[in-house]
Amino acid sequence: MGLKSDRWIRQMSLECEMISPFCEENVGRGVVSYGLSSYGYDIRVGDEFKIFTNVFNTVIDPKNFDPKSVVEFKGEVCYVPANSFALARTVEYFKMPRDVLAICLGKSTYARCGIIVNVTPFEPGFEGHITIEISNTTPLPAAIYANEGIAQVLFLQGDEPCEVSYADKNGKYQRQTGITLPRILK
Repeated sequence: MGLKSDRWIRQMSLECEMISPFCEENVGRGVVSYGLSSYGYDIRVGDEFKIFTNVFNTVIDPKNFDPKSVVEFKGEVCYVPANSFALARTVEYFKMPRDVLAICLGKSTYARCGIIVNVTPFEPGFEGHITIEISNTTPLPAAIYANEGIAQVLFLQGDEPCEVSYADKNGKYQRQTGITLPRILK
């Protein structure tokens, strides 16, 4: 298994639509950087957010998620309240090859502001937008800029395709297009 370079990422994105839309350069002047980097791709956060709230005093339960525990927001700058959390999605849509796993890490620009970005691995065969978890660990509100960089994706290619892909399992988040709340298959 090996880490893939910018040349490989460009080729897979242009020929196989692995990342769409695909930004062939790293854009970084006046914005939180995004686009192709030397050994990864800096993804952008969209302009739709679900911000967690305790207005209705609900419990966060992944098996029985109450949509009243989030407030929807659409705009160019989302302010995540102090010690709170928001969900968003990537601008980019991914189509993961059967022999590739991607790992996503938060960008240092946000990390230096106490913003933690969590995204689970992109499994081989996964297709869709990525739901992004954004935690504000500070005692102050934090600004998140839509259509700018939020995290970096690293691509690892296996020696051979996996036996059972995410698509083969009919993964519950396959082909998601918006911010997807937790799901449990019944």
